[in-house]
Amino acid sequence: MLILDTRYTGDMPKIAIIEDDQAISQMYRFKFEGEGYTVETAENGVLGLKLAESMKPDIILLDLMMPEMTGDEMLAKLRATDWGKDIKVIVLTNVGEQEIPAKVKELGVSGVILKADMTPRQVADIVKKQLSA
Repeated sequence: MLILDTRYTGDMPKIAIIEDDQAISQMYRFKFEGEGYTVETAENGVLGLKLAESMKPDIILLDLMMPEMTGDEMLAKLRATDWGKDIKVIVLTNVGEQEIPAKVKELGVSGVILKADMTPRQVADIVKKQLSA
């Protein structure tokens, strides 16, 4: 009996999850890998920026409140590069939308997801929709 590994076909989108809470990061990694996506994670903005440069993800799920370099700082640096200026970014946070710095929205995010209000399935659906847009 031949068993095929269908998790990665080479053409599935790549997702970078930049999140300092390891439980949340791994929960989303598990969800997206289970759907066949290539997923890499980083625990702060410094590592996230390096990951984005090497991986060239199709979309980034970006937490704002992180150590070493916050998500909004990382986003500004990402947008200042040729390779990162057009990567889709969804802010994944627990701060209310009105508390998100205006510059985050000015830097072109595809959306804001409040972690506490969404299930992993709902987040996956939002990501799929953004990837097909």
